[in-house]
Amino acid sequence: MVYVGIPKGQADQEEEVLKTIQDGDSDELTIKRFTEGREKPGALWHIYAAKDTEKIREFLKKVAEEQGQENPVDHDPIHDQSWYLDRSLRKRLHQEYGVQGWAIVQFLGDVVFIPAGAPHQVHNLYSCIKVAEDFVSPEHVKHCFWLTQEFRYLSHTHTNHEDKLQVKNVIYHAVKDAVGILRANESSLSRP
Repeated sequence: MVYVGIPKGQADQEEEVLKTIQDGDSDELTIKRFTEGREKPGALWHIYAAKDTEKIREFLKKVAEEQGQENPVDHDPIHDQSWYLDRSLRKRLHQEYGVQGWAIVQFLGDVVFIPAGAPHQVHNLYSCIKVAEDFVSPEHVKHCFWLTQEFRYLSHTHTNHEDKLQVKNVIYHAVKDAVGILRANESSLSRP
């Protein structure tokens, strides 16, 4: 997070941010960073384990049905980014599906790393500027390939329909590098 813009003279907004951080299930150390350390919080993240993706998807579809919303087959409640799990929905997700995420408050200068395929949401607390960088390692190609397959089933007008991860390129270059290393060390590998 490279910038957090906090308006001057708005004490009520500071109280609202504190309430949001507390309602967001943040730990006491994080709350102290804001209240005592006077650090600038920019965003509240909730990050979930990739293994819980299907449970979260099922939960969001269930809640949508309860609210009378449609669940078209070419849409996905996670990739559509149309839901924000507030405190009551997070509590319900934990009670009904056993899924609990991690709450992270990103302060000015902090970096948040999101593991491959981990569902997440972000709530900006103030005006802020975040720099995002996507990184796909060959070790996580399997998971990224799975995500790419999910994207294929979204509608053609969906922003995530295209292969942004370029998984096939990652696989190609990983194999090319591995073969190059093997060839470079071929003479030492053939010795008994």
